[in-house]
Amino acid sequence: MVEITIIVAFIAGLVSFLSPCMLPIIPTFLTYLAGVSLADTGSKQKHIFLNSLFFVLGFSVVFAVLGILLNSVLRAFASDAQIWLARIGGIIVIFFGLYLVGLIEIPILEQEHKFKIGLKFNSKYFTSFLFGAALAAGWTPCVGVAFGSILGLAAIQPGMAFYLLLSYSLGLGVPFLIVGLFTSKASNFIMSATIRHARFFKYINITFGTILIILGILAFTRNLNLIANFGPLNRWLLGQ
Repeated sequence: MVEITIIVAFIAGLVSFLSPCMLPIIPTFLTYLAGVSLADTGSKQKHIFLNSLFFVLGFSVVFAVLGILLNSVLRAFASDAQIWLARIGGIIVIFFGLYLVGLIEIPILEQEHKFKIGLKFNSKYFTSFLFGAALAAGWTPCVGVAFGSILGLAAIQPGMAFYLLLSYSLGLGVPFLIVGLFTSKASNFIMSATIRHARFFKYINITFGTILIILGILAFTRNLNLIANFGPLNRWLLGQ
């Protein structure tokens, strides 16, 4: 049975992708990785998609490794320590939720800290892979808040750390692949949507932030199991 936190992690990936500081530059960025211009996307679409694929693989591998490490380290703590980890994780999730809703402002979260790749390789696919890994290893305002909330959920559920980060990777990666497959059309759509639907993206952050606050409160009070497996909903559907 799918846990709701897995779904939240996937949504967090989508929220990162739809971030106003990331969404408008994605088509140009993907064509840059492929070494072509937006005007040449028609003849180079397969090449752009393959570079997008390696870019997604780059950050997915880093997230997967991080998930395995968190799983191994956090599960080694004693039960009493795990209780406090859950409470700390709940506070972290609430904190990021309040930030996304707009109730608090934290300037440090807007600062960009990331690795720079100064080397050039003969294989553009390998370069795309490294750029993806750098995105995962760095802390950018585009992915930092949503990703931080998933790390908080991982602290709450150490056994789910790998699956949470994998789900986040899918939420962030699948849209990248779609744009990589339809770069020219996606570019026009993204430019139009960014201008016309700015409020929509704001409401996405508010909605997701609210969900995080609720999850954080439930985690801090150790009641996350109430919704972890849609238990009440399943009992209602089964008439139990």
